[in-house]
Amino acid sequence: MASNAAELPDEQTLRTNVRMWLERNWDPDRKLVEWRRMLAETGWGCPEWPEEWFGLDYPSSLANAVQDEIASFGAIGVARSGVRMLAAATLLEHGSAAQKSQFLGGILSGEDTWCQLFSEPGSGSDLAGLTTRADKQGDHWRINGQKVWTTSAHHANYGMLLARTDWDVPKHRGLTFFVVDMKQPGVEVRPLKQMNGYASFNEVFFTDAIVPLDRVVGERDGGWSVALTTLANERRVADGMRAWGSVQAGTGGIFEELAAETRTVNEPYKWYPQRAGRPDLVISQARAADLDQDPVVRQAIANLLILEKSSQWTARRAREAHLLGRPQGPEGSLGKLAASHVARAAAEVHTMIAGGEALLAGKDGPLDGLIAEILLSVPAISIAGGTDEIQHNIIAERVLGMPKEPRTDVDRPFKDIPRN
Repeated sequence: MASNAAELPDEQTLRTNVRMWLERNWDPDRKLVEWRRMLAETGWGCPEWPEEWFGLDYPSSLANAVQDEIASFGAIGVARSGVRMLAAATLLEHGSAAQKSQFLGGILSGEDTWCQLFSEPGSGSDLAGLTTRADKQGDHWRINGQKVWTTSAHHANYGMLLARTDWDVPKHRGLTFFVVDMKQPGVEVRPLKQMNGYASFNEVFFTDAIVPLDRVVGERDGGWSVALTTLANERRVADGMRAWGSVQAGTGGIFEELAAETRTVNEPYKWYPQRAGRPDLVISQARAADLDQDPVVRQAIANLLILEKSSQWTARRAREAHLLGRPQGPEGSLGKLAASHVARAAAEVHTMIAGGEALLAGKDGPLDGLIAEILLSVPAISIAGGTDEIQHNIIAERVLGMPKEPRTDVDRPFKDIPRN
């Protein structure tokens, strides 16, 4: 196995091997799906994954080196943006061999897109309080209920669905995790318009939708632990959202296909860099406004960039621990909370630099309205993937050892708990 340290290549040898393989195989006129399948089958696409599932069992340091070489060569990598990688991480940890075989390849090639069907209008941040129900009937489950804030549901092939399968046990113990076909009858998707002008989120209504028995991920009524894996990985990718929806430049048919994919599949994530605050723009904006020598502005920028770098290191520590097989630590929640602080600090710096013009949208505003879009988008990062308040509770209870808040809904059958 490649995970044996004695069999791992040193980084320079690995980079040389990757570049030689790219020189032999990269063709900008190759079909996008064909190329991504080649990357997946050789293990270069996700070298940190297990050898038996499109990977090489490499530690993150070597996996990052592979990705660096692919990027510096100007080649395209496997499909990584969106919810698909959260689905992959969940399936790798909890999925059956049949599920991994069926879904992982399509995730890497970009042929299949995914959405995450967790949040509901009646449960807010209390994910375990959901009421979408799954009833077993013969050789399938029948799904009825409503989900909300579901990114990419309007074009997703598959959804990660958390639904209630037992109403007679406490709320965390009666949930099951499913893979649901989003293109079937009984699944209705309605877009939601956002204040920044985009429509990334959707309401999803299930009316007698069908899920085969073999689409249960993990154990029946054991969906809470599976969902925690998805959420933990969602928090880990907080520092990678800046690239979602961006377009990789290049010449050839494969880049035309990639651009078309970005305009459709990745369109819902086009504003994700803005919700992260765009700290990468503050220095150039300060220079353009002749404020780069202003001591107050310089201090604010320095504080922002220190906070951003600390956040990135925390997120990378979490990913490294995950790749080493360590249990989920506090880094995911700490990194997610830090990302909120970074975004808000960046919005403040942008406002400090642009002044009142930061409120101007369109061509009249700084960077053709991009700064205004940042200000409108930043609040979302404090909500998505678990609110700041949820992260505060997790850190307080699991890291600082503080007592939990009094609860009256954890030891009673869910059917007996008052709901909206």
